[in-house]
Amino acid sequence: MASKQATVASFVESAPPGELSNVIADIKALASSEVQSLDPAFKKYNEEQYITVKLPGSSETVLVSKHNSLGDGRYFDTASQTSFEVDHASQKASNTQQHALESRNADLIRFLQKSFTSAATEHFPSSTVGIYPIESDSSIAILLVANKYSPQNYWNGRWRSTYLLNTSSNTLSGTVKVDVHYYEDGNVRMSTNKKIEVSSGAGSADAVVREIAKAENKYQEELNRAFTALSEGSFKGLRRQLPVTRQRVEWEKIAGYRLGQDVAGGRQR
Repeated sequence: MASKQATVASFVESAPPGELSNVIADIKALASSEVQSLDPAFKKYNEEQYITVKLPGSSETVLVSKHNSLGDGRYFDTASQTSFEVDHASQKASNTQQHALESRNADLIRFLQKSFTSAATEHFPSSTVGIYPIESDSSIAILLVANKYSPQNYWNGRWRSTYLLNTSSNTLSGTVKVDVHYYEDGNVRMSTNKKIEVSSGAGSADAVVREIAKAENKYQEELNRAFTALSEGSFKGLRRQLPVTRQRVEWEKIAGYRLGQDVAGGRQR
């Protein structure tokens, strides 16, 4: 049986997009003694979810992930050439320092940053891009996160893209993950992912980004078709769209319905 600490940590690690603070509040109410031991869970959640933070004195957001981790709670950003410390519980950045981009692929990383940021702006209302040298400078991690939070309408969502470009073989592979939580009068969550394989990155930054855009547009179309099929097929068959009276039930008045008369359209039986 899992320990209490492991159970509580699992709640943190599975928190829906934009709702970690709500989960923490619940944990404080139900198991306040466990909060202080949750730093590893916060770190894992933040790195896996590509949470974004604002650097002190800047309005721009930067990513937090294992790909740009320097260890000891510090991360780096290639675009601003800075490193920063992250408080994983509060998701705040501090203590920035200069961190020069030292990579034999520095020019390609800069071009990818510019090209991918431009493409992301066309497809997402808001997004953050991170491009990092990894695997002893033999590959480049291309990351994107786009968050859309609408708590007033009871839903939140997150799109995460992860691509690894091998600069020696010029191959590109990655994964797109989509996580949406809808919780008005219920609790529905969709979490899905798609592996992306591209045989050739074609060398230039623009060509790499075109391949990514093509693959992601295709995946978006697949999701749209799947949702349409569910709406018009499986979900539609679960229940009547309207009751036998052909009128929608006013649920707030349900306690006052006289079942026999009202369902029969007002006829006494």
